[in-house]
Amino acid sequence: MKIGLLGLPTEETFKKAKEKGLEFVEFSINVDSNVDQFLNDVHEIVDWSKKHEVGVQSIGRWGSDRLDSKGNIIEEELKISYQLIDAASVLNCENFVAGCNYIKEISYYENCTGAIEYFSKLIDYGKEKGVKISTYNCDWNNFIDNEMAWTIIHGYLQELGIKYDPSHSRYGGRDYLKEMRDWGERFYHVHIKGSVIIEGARFDDPPAGLDQTDWKSFMAVLYAKGYDGGLSIEPHSHNWEGELGEKGVDYTVDFMKRLLV
Repeated sequence: MKIGLLGLPTEETFKKAKEKGLEFVEFSINVDSNVDQFLNDVHEIVDWSKKHEVGVQSIGRWGSDRLDSKGNIIEEELKISYQLIDAASVLNCENFVAGCNYIKEISYYENCTGAIEYFSKLIDYGKEKGVKISTYNCDWNNFIDNEMAWTIIHGYLQELGIKYDPSHSRYGGRDYLKEMRDWGERFYHVHIKGSVIIEGARFDDPPAGLDQTDWKSFMAVLYAKGYDGGLSIEPHSHNWEGELGEKGVDYTVDFMKRLLV
């Protein structure tokens, strides 16, 4: 396993990763991101990666609608996904991560059918580019974040992976160690983000190692499942910003390195 950092697609992110002794960076080109700017910068990003000797492990797109109100694929969004897979290929990035919105006007079965059609297209396209496709286990405009959806959609699409973050499972009231035990073989990418729950409610996402997640057991299950992908540190707390935020990242880097065998 190798440790990396989620950040903006800038040279500063590569510099920071290098300074902290990390092996890769990850980018999220979400619904509120400038996709065209990212695509225009791809060859410059290649140069930054080579210059700082830090790879790109994952590119994701979260929050956007993939299906319209009738459950049909939104072609413009499919095009953007293809473009981001193209970018991942150029960057020698092996993972593209996406979700799928839930349409209330149609049945769960029809939602799953639409998602299967969408991800089938991404998988086929990704094969040509050497890029694997994963869903994310967050509920941000995405219903494929739990075992029921995985059983249907990933059960049908055997080449579809999962980008896993234990904090999303904890905040959703699920058992992250059970999910890891049952689905760890399908993990293509992992996020390292802390989580604190007080009186049943989400309190904060502090640096991993300063939270309630059982990271030792988490790593033990990953090893048991033969996971050898990336562990991507995700700074996510408004209480840990600026100088304190940097210290928090450093803390998590040191903490996770001690857990690597």
